[in-house]
This record gives sequence, structure tokens and C-alpha cells, in this order.
Amino acid sequence: MRESVIMKIHYGTALASVALVAVHILFRLTQGFAESLQYESVIANYEFLPYAGMLEIILILLSIHGFNGLRVILLELKQGPTFEKSVSYGCIAAMALIILYGSRTIFMTSMGMV
Repeated sequence: MRESVIMKIHYGTALASVALVAVHILFRLTQGFAESLQYESVIANYEFLPYAGMLEIILILLSIHGFNGLRVILLELKQGPTFEKSVSYGCIAAMALIILYGSRTIFMTSMGMV
């Protein structure tokens, strides 16, 4: 994939992340801060499927954005075809693992398996 396309994805995930995190923060402001951190409140958030879906989307967007940013930083430090492939595939693998583990947590909690 061309670097210009990857950077457009990077910018798009940044904008979408800002918007969805703002919605997430607005949800938190509807309750008192201490209330929003209570166990029952947190579980209720995960059981509300539209909100759990939004958390899943935030997880995916931030993972893509964050690991792409890390990839760009590492590629600026050193260059070479082997290093670039290693960094790219390593970041994709780490991103996939983070998304899988986070998704597992969201799905298990939303289905009441906690």
C-alpha cells in the first residue's frame, strides 16, 4: 500500500477518534465522576449494546492510529527494506493482538460473562 494512502488512513482515524472520544466523554459527564466508575455503572455501560459498539469502534480506531504512528516513528529512525517490512508486520501483528484482546473483553462483559 502506498504511503500516501496509509497517511490518509492515519488522518481519518485521528478525526474519527476525536469525534467518538468526545461522545464517550459526554456520556461520562451525564453522571458524576465517582458514580461513572462504580462497578455496576461500568457493567451497565457494556451491557448497553450501542455504547459497547461505540467502545469497540474506538478501540479499533485508536489501535490503528496508534500503531501506525509508532510505525512511522520507527521508520524515521532507521530505513531499509528488511527493517521496514519487519516494523510494518510487527505493528500489524501487535495491533491485531490488542484489538482481539480488547474485543474479547468487550464481548465477554456485554454478554454478562464477568
